[in-house]
Amino acid sequence: MEFLKSINQVNLSGVLFKNMNLKKNIIQFLDKHDLATISEIGKELNVSTPKIISTINELLEENLLHDNGKIESTGGRRANQFKLATGSVFFMGVEVSKYHISLGIMDLNKNLLQKPSNIPFKLKNSQDSLEKLIDIINDFINGTSIPKSKILRIGINLTGRINQVTGHNYNFFQFTDLPIREFIENAIGIKTLIDNDARAMAFAEYCSGIVEKEKNILFINLDYGIGLGIIINGEIYYGKSGFSGEFGHNPIYDNEMICQCGKKGCLETEASGFAVVRNIQDKLRAGFGSILQRDHKKIEDITLEEIVIACNQDDTLAIECVSVVGEKLGKAVASLINIFNPELVILGGLLSTTNEFIRVPIKSSLNKYSASLVNNDTQLKTSKLGLSAGVMGACLLVRRTIFSTE
Repeated sequence: MEFLKSINQVNLSGVLFKNMNLKKNIIQFLDKHDLATISEIGKELNVSTPKIISTINELLEENLLHDNGKIESTGGRRANQFKLATGSVFFMGVEVSKYHISLGIMDLNKNLLQKPSNIPFKLKNSQDSLEKLIDIINDFINGTSIPKSKILRIGINLTGRINQVTGHNYNFFQFTDLPIREFIENAIGIKTLIDNDARAMAFAEYCSGIVEKEKNILFINLDYGIGLGIIINGEIYYGKSGFSGEFGHNPIYDNEMICQCGKKGCLETEASGFAVVRNIQDKLRAGFGSILQRDHKKIEDITLEEIVIACNQDDTLAIECVSVVGEKLGKAVASLINIFNPELVILGGLLSTTNEFIRVPIKSSLNKYSASLVNNDTQLKTSKLGLSAGVMGACLLVRRTIFSTE
């Protein structure tokens, strides 16, 4: 049975199951080592040479592997090297943010083939919002040069409490009888996975971003809200039901501000993109000046995206409001460092693209509020992947599910 026709079958057993796992193991090995010979693969996987040869020939026929030619040799017969093929199969990533959707395609070699596109969108818990999401995904697929049949999986990142196993999102799109993953999958016709946006971004940085040898990592997603992706011993930490990482909804403050979750005093009420927008709007109404007023835009229509641009253009008011939020964030992140003692904390998401304007006040608060011994153990870095992290993470997560032998 062909590999690509059997990957979606869950009841493989016996010889078929063993052959499938061997193919997955070969792909995983080449993913780590780029190039390898039959001898090297067989030795690593402890499989006989004839079996490796026949399996590699099958993968070559399905265009999943590429024969890279013979290696240099000082004597004896030269061996052929093999690598993962490009152009054979693809993975699609969809990042759903509050006010836009980003989409992208990744090949088998983890190359993102185009810069993720930002399409205007308003995330709401409504049928119209869900139908718009499906329309945008279908339009993107129809507009790409890649045949739909070659897209093996779609990964979709959403904010909120998500059980990636059952496919439920407990904050959005709860009005269908089916899990939202299954509903979207049926509408598009491609097997789909959903996951939390911060977890996907953390995984992208771990696989292809700023992470080097670190295995214990916290990824802070600084957008309108605040998300947390946790990696422990090199594995994503999901929690019992997939609800880990709701960092922004910790009841930190004794205030009367209603959070997006409906409760009062959450971290997000004073230390998030929402807080930055609210603070700037309040100061503009009070008469403070900013380049945000250049286009005579209504104050209530100013977005976080515009504030980030203003900040990076050295707008004093934007820098001040981002810095205030950074100091509050730093205090909250200090508690995470005291609890987890991670090797690395990564700042990602839209607010992180203000670079030192958000990083410096966070670092200052970390120095002030975290235990010095623990703080000295932890590096603080900004995302390497930037605003591509969400789409890349979605692609990488579905890629992992396909080639996992578990």
